[in-house]
Amino acid sequence: MQGAGADMPNGRDASSGNIALLIDADNASPDALDPVLTVLAELGTVNVRRAYGNWSKPQLKRWSDMTHRHAIEPQQQFDITKGKNATDMKMTIDAMDLLFRGRVDGFGIMSSDSDFMPLAMRIRQEGLPVYGFGNQKTPEGFRQACTRFIDVDVLATAVEQDEIGGAAEPDPAKAENAESKPRLDDELIKLLGAAFKASKRDERGYASLSEMGQRAGNRSSFDARNYGFSRLSELIDAIPNFATEKREGGAVYVKRVR
Repeated sequence: MQGAGADMPNGRDASSGNIALLIDADNASPDALDPVLTVLAELGTVNVRRAYGNWSKPQLKRWSDMTHRHAIEPQQQFDITKGKNATDMKMTIDAMDLLFRGRVDGFGIMSSDSDFMPLAMRIRQEGLPVYGFGNQKTPEGFRQACTRFIDVDVLATAVEQDEIGGAAEPDPAKAENAESKPRLDDELIKLLGAAFKASKRDERGYASLSEMGQRAGNRSSFDARNYGFSRLSELIDAIPNFATEKREGGAVYVKRVR
């Protein structure tokens, strides 16, 4: 994954902010934690790390094993009533406490649960970014409520390929996820085309990748990593509709060619 550079996945610069990562352990995989922390470095340092769930459940053992390794504060929530999840409520309360203390500059929410859609929307109304991390089955409402929503299955696969130079053998256990991976379809090209059209262009018809990425992100929870690319510039290069040009200082500019 990329570090804090000018070419972030959606053209935003890294920050030195104080970031809170809230984990719905019942609806999130511990396999994705390392790449999630790497992505959140775009916003700042993840100083608040909390995982919520009923830790007496055997299925949370892997999360339990990771709490000390990654300095995660476990938050115990008992299943008081069958069919009711107290975890969601506790996460929401803690998020609002953190928000209104004014000491947090951004949030990461690891969950595939649509119940967190109102929370993400409320945080964004206060001007703070919210990065959501879930699987392919995450409802569209929560995806769009986040500043960025990132598919953790695609993210984990991209990290594995980066680590071994892209020569990974197919993992049968991830075959289903690979089949459902988003394609470079007409909807994506339409979104990027509209972002390009709305961006300021120079005398040669080139627009700043940074501005283009910002405009695309303002219209949806678009993120290049959901398409298997670690950077927005790599995604643009893979689309024949656009040409890119790197200029002095490393800034990337984009021109539509078809």
